[in-house]
Amino acid sequence: MDRFIIISGCSGGGKSTLLEELARRGFSVIEEPGRRIVAAELAGDGKALPRVDAEAFLHKAIALSLEDLERASTLPGPVFFDRGLLDAASGLAEMTGEPVLQRFAELWRFNEAVFLTPPWPEIYRQDAERQHGLDAAIVEYERLLRDYPALGYEVVELPKAPVAERANFVLRRIEGANLTS
Repeated sequence: MDRFIIISGCSGGGKSTLLEELARRGFSVIEEPGRRIVAAELAGDGKALPRVDAEAFLHKAIALSLEDLERASTLPGPVFFDRGLLDAASGLAEMTGEPVLQRFAELWRFNEAVFLTPPWPEIYRQDAERQHGLDAAIVEYERLLRDYPALGYEVVELPKAPVAERANFVLRRIEGANLTS
């Protein structure tokens, strides 16, 4: 759907902060599945944490992303996704060699412009949910730089700028696009 817009990129690159700004401006936002799963796993048995069982984590991320897409279908106007289905499918395809990325890319189509946050070492922080280092985040970013264009998406790298400027950049880029389908 043209009105479903992905904000992805390097872990710790400011995606969630950008999505918070877009929500503050009145747009519908879907929170990152991975962070929600990690929080639930830390509160529970922790068996599907990325560092414990990455494959189980990615399967959960795909399932949660599919639920998010169904829920987002009922929301009006543009809907911004903090990562989601194709990020999780990309990770699972890389890990297992399964053709899941292509299958989900055919099932769900998003706005042609996918916004990626570049690696930004000055703001990168590890926390309870993000325990991997910047090197692993950069590897992930490079995989997404490869996979999104291979699926026919235009990668638009976000500037390293204050959050209000980043939000304005995204909104200018989608302005005038048909976001009703």
